[in-house]
Amino acid sequence: QVHLVESGGGSVQYGGSLRLACAASGNIVSIYAMGWYRQAPGKQRELVATMTAPGTTTYADSVKGRFTISRDNAKNTVYLQMNSLTPEDTAVYYCHADERVGVTPDQYDYWGQGTQVTVSS
Repeated sequence: QVHLVESGGGSVQYGGSLRLACAASGNIVSIYAMGWYRQAPGKQRELVATMTAPGTTTYADSVKGRFTISRDNAKNTVYLQMNSLTPEDTAVYYCHADERVGVTPDQYDYWGQGTQVTVSS
């Protein structure tokens, strides 16, 4: 089991910046990847950025060059630095962990509670 706690959401004006943090606890050694997804009102949840355990990163096209995912292994925490924010970035942001267990391996998804990011024009 993996438990995720997010922090850092809030309200910001167009062009501003925010940094989200996601602290993981529990079966940390089995985490294959961690990342961020977001869901805007009336839309499906979408990938924002992920980072695998070896350090490979993936970004949605809409955030490339503006958002940066990083991690602090000592704190078991993943960050999302968001710059040049626009109203289109307004959404609930969810931390996600992909856990792989065993030889097969079995795969499990874990989600944080979500944190609201609101960008005003």
